[in-house]
Amino acid sequence: MISRPFRLTDTAFTALGAGRPSGETLGTLRRAERTRHLLLLRQTLRRVSDTPGWYADPPDDPMTALWAAAGQASPSPQRLTAESGGLTLTVRLEDSDPIRSRLGLTPAPPLTPAEREHWRTCLEQAWEVLVRRHRPAAETMAAVLRVIVPVLPDPSAEGISATSAEAFGAVAMSSPADPDALAAGLLHETQHSVLNATHLLFDLVVPGGPTGYSPWRDDPRPAFGVLHGAYAYLAVTRFRRAEPGRAAAFEFARWRSAVAGAAAGLLAGDELTPAGVRFTTALLAEVEPWLADPVEPEIQRRADAANAGHRARWRVRNLTVPPEDVARLVAAWHAGTTPPPVTGVLRERDGHDERDEPTGRALANPARYDATVLPSYPSSEVVLALTHALPDVPENVITEWLSSCT
Repeated sequence: MISRPFRLTDTAFTALGAGRPSGETLGTLRRAERTRHLLLLRQTLRRVSDTPGWYADPPDDPMTALWAAAGQASPSPQRLTAESGGLTLTVRLEDSDPIRSRLGLTPAPPLTPAEREHWRTCLEQAWEVLVRRHRPAAETMAAVLRVIVPVLPDPSAEGISATSAEAFGAVAMSSPADPDALAAGLLHETQHSVLNATHLLFDLVVPGGPTGYSPWRDDPRPAFGVLHGAYAYLAVTRFRRAEPGRAAAFEFARWRSAVAGAAAGLLAGDELTPAGVRFTTALLAEVEPWLADPVEPEIQRRADAANAGHRARWRVRNLTVPPEDVARLVAAWHAGTTPPPVTGVLRERDGHDERDEPTGRALANPARYDATVLPSYPSSEVVLALTHALPDVPENVITEWLSSCT
């Protein structure tokens, strides 16, 4: 652990929670990270700093902590520079340093000239949009982002990216489809870096708490993971709010609800520290007014269905109904009485990934279940359990019966 001599005012901390850090606040976070890097380097600092090819002052480089842990230095860098409206972004496109694998994704092989040119073109065009329409976010990015590590794509996803708490200002990212995707991805990952640096100075969550639902993941997440998702998507939602087109409107409509719901859920629980409550309260206060922004009804309907469908699939994948509760439900069905209240519990995992397994009729249209079943039963896993236990009963009859629960 490091000592924590760095401080933020209440106003600065609130702005940080709202995703609007000042330049002074970002400077404090960077100095804190620099101090951590110096402590990690210790006796290796002199050897590493004498190695040619440093992109920046060694303690300020995002990869310093990773190099220190591995005891090796960086090869010569490749720089990308984008300039617009008097604001410049300079990053290292890191495609050869062996340490880049420690960012959590599989690094791409060294880039070809055509691939480097694609990154350069996308970055220049993305930067133009960010500076012109989202300048505060661009200023944050210019103060934080230092390294981009190209990684191999995931065939099941349009694009993947990651950051590491050990590498403030470094982003691992698959090749962007276009400048828009790059802008959104860099905003997202910059927020993760800012939150990691904030957590270095302030304990935001109580350690060892339970895991639960995150609108952005298929697996149960701890409170800090949910906060990471909400904070990152706060920036993406703000970006989409100002962008034209139906695709941007859909993302805005979907993520504003997800961010607000995740933040409200964290505040309703016991996993946040007092600092975490203040931070998350500011986050929620930032996004709540956006819920009133007008969105085309059909786009809003699709966004609501996407959110409900994700929650339904998450519940089916991660929650189960204990056998004794299934038996109580079946007995109530046969007796013609009101269904008893039951609660899904996290299923135990044996390492087997069930995402691709068939789950029965209850996932034929998963968005229906959270939308049509009353609050006592927003439970796709209960619907699924009963469709298995009562295979001869039509699914709509089961859902109507569950909806009679008061």
